[in-house]
Amino acid sequence: MQRLSTALTFGLLVFGSASAWADSCATVKMADPGWSDIAATNAIASFLLEGMGYKAKIDTLAVPITYGGLKDGQVDVFLGNWMPAQQGFYDKFVANGDVTQLAKNLEGTEFTLAVPDYVWEAGVHDFSDLNRLADRFDKKLYGIGSGAPANLSLQQIIKHNQFGLGQWKLIESSEQAMLAEVSRATKKQRFITFLGWTPHPMNVQLNMRYLTGGEQYFGASGSVYTLTRKGYAQACPNVGKLLSNLRFTQDMENSIMAEVVNRKLSNADAAKAWIKANPAVLEQWLEGVRTLDGKDALAAVKGML
Repeated sequence: MQRLSTALTFGLLVFGSASAWADSCATVKMADPGWSDIAATNAIASFLLEGMGYKAKIDTLAVPITYGGLKDGQVDVFLGNWMPAQQGFYDKFVANGDVTQLAKNLEGTEFTLAVPDYVWEAGVHDFSDLNRLADRFDKKLYGIGSGAPANLSLQQIIKHNQFGLGQWKLIESSEQAMLAEVSRATKKQRFITFLGWTPHPMNVQLNMRYLTGGEQYFGASGSVYTLTRKGYAQACPNVGKLLSNLRFTQDMENSIMAEVVNRKLSNADAAKAWIKANPAVLEQWLEGVRTLDGKDALAAVKGML
């Protein structure tokens, strides 16, 4: 009887452990800094996960909070590790192993200061050209949300008087507020410089040009990586495999974001519509992946279309 009791107890412990493991993987906690491109890629990942029987939980978090959440295990996944713009956060969290850089999900990005075309035509092509016309810019650099890595780079430029910008001021606001300010400026042909990046609908909506000279801080071209909390891909290998498979393109992201902006679709609806129109990509994304209950993920996700 004692042996039977011990065996039953052991079996219950093993079953309980497996059940807890399944529960811990069933909800995937993702972060969104409030950027249009990450909203689009999060929507793609969420659609796939939900088709596989998982639940995607997305929280809007500033970039520093996201990295802290990954380190502390409060965030599972971040699809927006822009490099080299986030080099400082990489050095602090990823290089020492506190956070895992799992896979590259996008390449050929651009992220630096930009100007409207009429400012470019007035001779502002490089960071070093800005201070020559400081009064016309009101000595302001328009950034995105507080704590964003690109803002930190601009603050370093100001702090160290790089390009003569020591007396300039960084204006921090949300992506939407920044772009609204740019739109107001362009209507009046007012000089303005702001953070621009690809992929993003701004590249179609605005007649804009990217400045050279900031490569030390922003790189000439970059890539975006998928981050996870330490050990996540080992603890939840099925989701880890999906995340490792996810590769996006600029055309894909631009198409989804354009639908959100132009047709006022939700990110979820725009992502689903894009996948429905391009179902072949599912074979790559879902290769070697199963549903939460062990069935064919490709069939399950296609059934959601």
